[in-house]
Amino acid sequence: MKRNLLSATIAAGALALLLGNTASAAIREQAISYKDGDTVMQGFIVYDDASSAKRPGVVVVHEWWGVTQHIHAVARQLASEGYTAFIADMFGDGKTADNPKDAGALAGSVRGKPAVMLSRFSAAKDTLAQHATTDAAKISAMGYCFGGAVVLDMARAGLDLKGVAAFHAALEAAVAPAAPGKVKAKILVQNGGADPFIKPESIVAFKDEMTAANVDYRYLVYPGAVHAFTNPEATEKGRQFKLPLAYDAQADHQSAIEAAAFLRSVM
Repeated sequence: MKRNLLSATIAAGALALLLGNTASAAIREQAISYKDGDTVMQGFIVYDDASSAKRPGVVVVHEWWGVTQHIHAVARQLASEGYTAFIADMFGDGKTADNPKDAGALAGSVRGKPAVMLSRFSAAKDTLAQHATTDAAKISAMGYCFGGAVVLDMARAGLDLKGVAAFHAALEAAVAPAAPGKVKAKILVQNGGADPFIKPESIVAFKDEMTAANVDYRYLVYPGAVHAFTNPEATEKGRQFKLPLAYDAQADHQSAIEAAAFLRSVM
């Protein structure tokens, strides 16, 4: 009887220890202030602390609204898949916009100045690379709308990135077009087939540019999906401002699957 009681006590203690360790392991999200020159940026590092091993990193670039709950959710999903994600602050000082006029002005202040865009992205990438959980040799980038255009331009600029995944992204270059031998990243673009902001001629021009530069890329289209199809907040924003924005659960789900497979293939 005493032996059985002792065994039960040891088993219960082991189970409690196991459950305690499991409970302590979680997705961690930490605000990080970093700098681009004299500009203070407000980013977030997101990772699963269940492991102390170094892992691939992903820079996540926000939409023209700035960092939203959607972008936080993307980073947390990446962390759950085994990456360290870094939410970049491309506008500086954590600026956000709640209307298209201000959002357009913020986006234009970055993409209209390619040197600023490159410098701010590089500051985010360097901050991610220096984090204790990040394998600095394995960094990719993911961006949405404005952020999608940014990460495509970072690939064009020849930054050392394993892969670039862009969602509902403008395709025109704000930097020099891709040139043979310059683009290091593999590229995945996923856009809505009914997105009025993505003109057919811009798709043709983008594909021609990538092919001429011998870039390893894929361009996927989701029929019927409009702009911002991955963002659950998009439908309300579209109604509020009478813009062709809408969430599409099916396109969001499939594009997430494609992006996850893409990242696994390049890291």
